[in-house]
Amino acid sequence: MATTVTTTGRPAVGESNALTWLNGWIRSHKQLAAYLVVALVVALALFAWSFLTAKTAERSAGRQIAQGRLALDSKNYPLAASVLSQVVENFSGTHAAQEASIVLAQGQTQQAIEVLQRSAPKADKYFRAQTYGLLGGAYENALRPTDAATAYEAAAAAALYPFLRAQFLSDAGRAWLAAGDSAKALAAYRTIAEKLDSTTAAGEAKVRLGELTKGSGHP
Repeated sequence: MATTVTTTGRPAVGESNALTWLNGWIRSHKQLAAYLVVALVVALALFAWSFLTAKTAERSAGRQIAQGRLALDSKNYPLAASVLSQVVENFSGTHAAQEASIVLAQGQTQQAIEVLQRSAPKADKYFRAQTYGLLGGAYENALRPTDAATAYEAAAAAALYPFLRAQFLSDAGRAWLAAGDSAKALAAYRTIAEKLDSTTAAGEAKVRLGELTKGSGHP
């Protein structure tokens, strides 16, 4: 009797035994096997439905963001705020919501603040620092330096890279100075100079420290 041989010249005994065992198990567990097949089909159907639903939602959000951009370009800020705010609320935590927040920040300041206040804490970790940074910029535009500094510090805390953390701390220092709080500005600049010395923001931070302490190193 001929023996089945693999491409390497060895008998395919393991494969044959596995198929024999599987056929035997199915014959002796017909009902359970049927249940497993049904469960697999249902799982695949649910996965396909979830995938298609996500794609449909993504396309819908994309169309709304495009509409919001057109409204901004046309200086129709109320419409832009309405459309983009809906994306932020309806698709909270998604990339679409974060993109809508960023686009909205280009429009009217107060509407941007309201949306960014809600979306920043829930933003994905890859977008959270940027969203808080946009909120800080919106507060600065609204002449609210204390709130701006707080938002920038939140952005620094969420930053994934040292250079971003240093930049947001530098922004916080500037905002604290505008708010008249030199102690907190010094703390921000010292963090950059002492812990983020390799970043490009370190040079400016040292200059600001020198100006604020009159070269003494102390306030």
